[in-house]
Amino acid sequence: MDFETIRYELDGGVLTLTLNRPDRLNAFNNTMMHEMIAALDAADADDNVRAIIVTGEGRGFCAGADLEKGGETFDYDAQGRSEEKSALPPRDGGGLLTLRIYECNKPIIAAVNGPAVGVGATMQLPMDIRLASENAKFGFVFSRRGIVPEACSSYFLPRVVGISQALEWAYSGRVFSAQEALAGGLVKEVLAPEALLPRAQEIAMEIAENTSAISVTLIRHMMWRMLGADHPMEAHKIDSRGVYGTGRGPDAKEGVMSFLEKRPPAFTGKPSTDMPDFFPWWDQRDFG
Repeated sequence: MDFETIRYELDGGVLTLTLNRPDRLNAFNNTMMHEMIAALDAADADDNVRAIIVTGEGRGFCAGADLEKGGETFDYDAQGRSEEKSALPPRDGGGLLTLRIYECNKPIIAAVNGPAVGVGATMQLPMDIRLASENAKFGFVFSRRGIVPEACSSYFLPRVVGISQALEWAYSGRVFSAQEALAGGLVKEVLAPEALLPRAQEIAMEIAENTSAISVTLIRHMMWRMLGADHPMEAHKIDSRGVYGTGRGPDAKEGVMSFLEKRPPAFTGKPSTDMPDFFPWWDQRDFG
């Protein structure tokens, strides 16, 4: 697929989405937001995509919002983006992207190759596994720009790293190292620059080659959505429906028989057509 601000490359079941504005350190703009959402739509519709890696071209992952409009960068009224005849504010572009990532049916791995600040940091939070190069830096810099964290990060960041760490990073707005991100639980591993993408691909291929796509899609939604549940009974309800729904299917039979016969599994279930009847079990949320 051809895009202006990202690259879309599928190889062996692993889709790599590369933020591709290296002359601007892959700064985020409306075009990138729309293209990332379109790429995720395409990935969800393509059963050949088993896992997704997101990385950046050049020496940066994403330098945050493109500041080319200067002091009016975050002034939606000045940009003519305010909604007339509506009490609702214009929607945050980073939030539109992270909500789409949250809804994605495929596992997503962030391979953070360089600086990731502002939306470059917050867009990673609903991704499932975050790996960082030793060259990576992170910053939730919003308090230093006179605004607030966006991209639904007030929901995601405390869930990823805990409330105390989330507040310290957000209050200070400082930029910190990959090692601090590792210690704070933001990333899973810190790797040499040349080892970053191979490690991300290794994790992605482990998923692509050995697991049921139906199972992985259900697991992704079960884990993320249970973060907001008010009682473990809500998990028990979905677990029970999930085990019942998948247990009757061909992937469950293949998973057991391949184990007993000591051979690699050959799963055939497709998320585009073969999800259990109860999926999705949640109601779509509206902006209002």
